[in-house]
Amino acid sequence: MTSSMFRSPCKIPSVKGFEQKSYVGLKAASYNVRVNSFKSSEVASQLQKIDSTLIWPVNALEAPPVPSKPATPLIDQPLQLSRRARRNRKCPTQRAAFQETNISPANFIYPLFIHEGEVDIPITSMPGRYMLGWRHGLIEEVARALDVGVNSVKLYPKVPEALKSPTGEEAFNDNGLIPRTVRLLKDRFPDLVIYTDVNFDEYSTTGHGGIVGEDGVILNDETIHQLRKQAVSQARAGADVVCTSEMLDGRVGAVRAALDAEGFQDVSIMSYSVKYTSSLYGRFRKVQLDKKTYQINPANSREALLEAREDEAEGADILMVKPALPSLDIIRLLKNQTLLPIGACQVSGEYSMIKAAGLLKMIDEEKVMMESLLCIRRAGADLILTYFALQAATKLCGENKRFSSN
Repeated sequence: MTSSMFRSPCKIPSVKGFEQKSYVGLKAASYNVRVNSFKSSEVASQLQKIDSTLIWPVNALEAPPVPSKPATPLIDQPLQLSRRARRNRKCPTQRAAFQETNISPANFIYPLFIHEGEVDIPITSMPGRYMLGWRHGLIEEVARALDVGVNSVKLYPKVPEALKSPTGEEAFNDNGLIPRTVRLLKDRFPDLVIYTDVNFDEYSTTGHGGIVGEDGVILNDETIHQLRKQAVSQARAGADVVCTSEMLDGRVGAVRAALDAEGFQDVSIMSYSVKYTSSLYGRFRKVQLDKKTYQINPANSREALLEAREDEAEGADILMVKPALPSLDIIRLLKNQTLLPIGACQVSGEYSMIKAAGLLKMIDEEKVMMESLLCIRRAGADLILTYFALQAATKLCGENKRFSSN
């Protein structure tokens, strides 16, 4: 099923100049994305107590008053400056020409949550996001993404509790939710690039990223033995890129060896080389677990570089940083030290903060969305895993059409 909103694909190499006059956020209805209600009564009641003269509405219909020009010059002669940087910013055409960083739908990976059922279930902590039915809702959402040039998706499963176990055998079940979904997508969309998550926590009864020993310690090597089988199962189903995301020691080399031994030399590995113990993605999982023994302390940068260096040596094809905006410095450090592509994961908390502030009219949601993605690119990310992929690509596609028609 293809989207009724877009009749033909919109392929965009890059788009410049978000600040131009057409840089006005599209409304949700224009790209057919469902939006959940967001409870804001308490915040709204507090806002009413603030002096309205101190607040300028984000989406005001009229521009702020322009100060009148002084009747007489304030200085006798201008400063004698050899260079005035503002000369290169004086009009939209020049600003677009000199823009150093560009972004296109090709830079996006669209994360999609799937479950065994038929109904799309709203994710309450992420306005506009759904747990998609794997046979219908998912197909429709992928079609929408392809219509606006988003050709890469990453799948996250909601595994039924009955299938979870302490040693996570469901992770490498060839008839499990992820392998079945990969085969379905490859049959419907052969050119779609599919990323899959080589992880343990979604398949474990503990919610941890590894097998938990009797003493409560995560068993590193035993878990990796299971992750190798999971990666091979996903590759067998047709995954293009497997993502080692558990931050366990030696996982990249072990997965690479397992893939090669089974004849999957062309399947790439995107390693979550820098995965911080961030509070920005704890809320979505709703699992209050201490993962500090295998995820990185957000205070550390040298440790992050060391992890990335090890993953590169073990055979990673792409290095991923998570979360994105709080880690712009790390993205830049990695960019300066490796020739591998860099990915950045704009996590659920980053998405929800922008959405919430937008719904409360505290910010212009789409301008902040585009600025955040542009800044991640500026820091050095080649790929951005973002829940805004469809919304941002729709905007970029519209910008390109308007530009081409002039």
